Order: sequence, then C-alpha cells, then structure tokens
Amino acid sequence: MSGPAALLIDFGSTYTKLRAVDLKNRTLLGSGQGPSTVTSDITIGMRTALGDLEEQLGRLPDFRYRLASSSAAGGLKMVTVGLVRELTAEAARFAALGAGARLVDTFAYQLSKRDMARITGHDPDIILLAGGTDGGNSEVIVNNAQTLAASGLTCPIIVAGNRSAADDAEEILKHAGKDVRVTGNVMPALGTLEIEPARAAIRDVFIARIVHAKGLDRAHDFFDALAMPTPVAVLEAARLLSDGPHGRGGLGPLLVVDIGGATTDVYSVASGEPTEGRILQHGLPEPFAKRTVEGDLGMRHNAGEIIEAAGGRDAVAALAGATPAEVDVLLERIAADVERLPEGEGERAFDAALAQCAIRIAVTRHAGTVEIVHTVSGPVAAQRGKDLSPVATVIGTGGALVYGRNASSILSGCRFSEDEPGSLRPRDPALLVDNNYLLYAAGLLAEVEPEAAFDFARASLEPVSEQSVKGGENELRVTSG
Repeated sequence: MSGPAALLIDFGSTYTKLRAVDLKNRTLLGSGQGPSTVTSDITIGMRTALGDLEEQLGRLPDFRYRLASSSAAGGLKMVTVGLVRELTAEAARFAALGAGARLVDTFAYQLSKRDMARITGHDPDIILLAGGTDGGNSEVIVNNAQTLAASGLTCPIIVAGNRSAADDAEEILKHAGKDVRVTGNVMPALGTLEIEPARAAIRDVFIARIVHAKGLDRAHDFFDALAMPTPVAVLEAARLLSDGPHGRGGLGPLLVVDIGGATTDVYSVASGEPTEGRILQHGLPEPFAKRTVEGDLGMRHNAGEIIEAAGGRDAVAALAGATPAEVDVLLERIAADVERLPEGEGERAFDAALAQCAIRIAVTRHAGTVEIVHTVSGPVAAQRGKDLSPVATVIGTGGALVYGRNASSILSGCRFSEDEPGSLRPRDPALLVDNNYLLYAAGLLAEVEPEAAFDFARASLEPVSEQSVKGGENELRVTSG
C-alpha cells in the first residue's frame, strides 16, 4: 500500500458496501460487498464484504479511519408534528429530511385520536415536535406534548418549537417517562428557517439510540464510529463538492439524484432564490442544502407508480420502444422479483425509460415552480420553492445509472422542459455520474479529511456521453423483442 488508508462502510438495506481509499493519492483502492444481514447478525454481511475487499487487494491495509453510515432496516422512520402545515410543520419536514430520516407522516394543529392512531401505527423511531414561533402560540405544542405523553410510544421525542413553551413540553414528556430532547426552534420567527439544531439532535439520537435498536452495535469491532445515516453522508458529499474544502473552490450550486429500488432521493446545494427581479418569493425560504425523498418512485418497489405518475403505460411504452402489452409483462416480472436485474435489450430499454421518468418526476417535485398570482395590485409572478434553473452541475448515482445504459438519456430527465414552463429545473447543466457509488464514502471522509474527500469524490465523477442527450424520447427506443 502506498499510503494511509480509510475504510468507508455503508450498511444498506440490501447490501453492506465497503470502499477503501488511499488518503495520500486520493484514489479508490478497492470495493467490497456482502448481503446485509441486519435483521439477523450484521457481522455476517460485514465479514463477507471484508472478504470480498481482501480478495481484491491481496491483504487489508491498516486503516487510519474506519467510518460507517447506515440506511439499514428501512432507515430512520420519523414523524413530524407542527402548528401550521405550511409553516412550522413544513420547517419540521425540512429538518427531518435533511437529517437523513425516512419521513413517514407529518401532522399539524392539535393531534386528534385519529392522528395518534396513525402515529402509533407507523411505529416511528423518532418524533419531531415543533410548533409556534418564539414567543408565539404555546397552546398547541403543549397540548400535543400532553397527547404524546399519554400515548404508549417509547421512541425519542425531539422538541424543536416555541422556546417559551419548550420547557413545559419537556416537563410533561419527562414526567410521563418519555425520552425527550429539547433543541432550537425550527422556525423562531415568521419566514425564518433554522433547522440545523434539529438536524444535529436527530443525528445524536441516531447514533445514541438507533444504532442499538437496529443492531448495528454488534459490528462495532469493524468500525471506529457509525457517524451518520447514509442520506446525510450523501448530502455532506454534495455540500463539499459544491463549496470545496477550505481555501479551494468547489463546483458551485449542484443537484444530486440518487435513484434506487425503493426511493428516488434528490439533493440540492443552492440558494434557490429567484433569478429574475420581477419574480417574488412566496412561502417559506428553503434550506440551502435540501433533500427530498420520493417513496413512490422506487425502480423496483414502485415501478407501477412511476408509470402512473409518468402518464400511463402508453407513454412509458413509447419511451421504451415497447408495446403496452410488453410493459405489462415487464411489470409482472418486477413485481414477482424486486431484486431482478434487466436482461436483454428490451428490459434494459424499459429500465432506462422508468429511470428517466422517475428522475424527471422527482426533480420536478424537488425544484420550485413559478406561476402568475392575481393580487389587489394586479398579476405577479410568484415563486414557490427553489429556483434551480441556473444550477450548472447534476450528479447521478444509483444502480440504474451506474450499471444500466443510456445514462445521458436517463439523467436528461432532470432538465427543464418547455412542456413544463413553470418548473424551475436546471436548464443546461453538465451531467456527471458517480460510477463507483462513492458519494456516501466522500461524505463520511469529509468530516476528518475534507481535502482528500473532495479530491477523491471529484475524481470519481465521470461526464456522461452527450451523444443523444437532447434527442428527445426516441433516443431510448430499441427493438424490445
């Protein structure tokens, strides 16, 4: 080995993945993989992955760092509760998603018996209780604390609402024997978003409590620290690539799309403010570093939902060069085996079409919109969400891009389209692919070796071929027999 090394681990829901990095040369030494065995004994999958890595390298180096992330067992299930859906409840949602949680439900106003039945049914790992600006409404957050205190829920509860009511909410929950943490208000004043304290509290709970609950502490001999949920690692990598390490420039505003079997995640690092002076910002300001999760756009678990959201089987069939009947057959094959990999040109074209549609829909939901709103002063152009039209870099990761074909066509779904003039998707970005699934590894390494992490991540991104990226739907057409 030519220099000090780092072992970067991702305990995923399907696979335990390892990346060994040469810290001096900022290069990938090797990769290892084993089936995740988090539901039985996580060390079995870890040993398999280490054996795979050792077979590639000949011997394992002495690692300076052994850092891990996890999205195993379905990730961190979270419920948020706020006062007003468009304000504190939305701020709590931003905090949860930015902390790498799998947000299963959001509630606003006073919790009802029906609400509590839904929350209990979700069996969440964490509840984020918000509500009220500082010095504002106290009644609702205190009432919701009382309701949660009377429930049978045992998960940690993070209070991130009106500071004037936080002590009362904490006392109520502690008196009921709940595991409660108090942090800064996610919306201390109207129009002011401060979600970093809540993100940090969620991460602390993840490390202190969820690691044990998911059985990850059984593998503690194999790593020095389980640092964060995997989505946070990807977000940290995106932030590092955008900003650059201290004293060096990065890539600037960017977008990351991670397309998987169960979800499609989108990350943006950009201010998102209106780029035209005549457009007014409407609604809450959005996080500079933002993540959204689309649970209905998984390539395997939700293939049917992707087709429905994309306009139906006829539209996807045309995109894939298949007949509607062939699409039905392919959907049946996926439903019968969600781990199935595409075989033959027809299946690969169908997979590419699904991926392109999933990315288009996911990025459309993540990006802001602009529309004409009629006011007493006349019509004005109003922007909701982030304007991502000037973003110059889009990075794609996930099996459909890394192992499939037509990466340029698939990623082109992120681009602005005249067919949807109100969508503020990137207009003309460079398209890059994380071919070795290294973003999570760079995010883990960013905390201890930011310059090495940046160089390592930047070198791993490969431009996709622009041969037919703007050719429209026909570029995916192949004979589907």
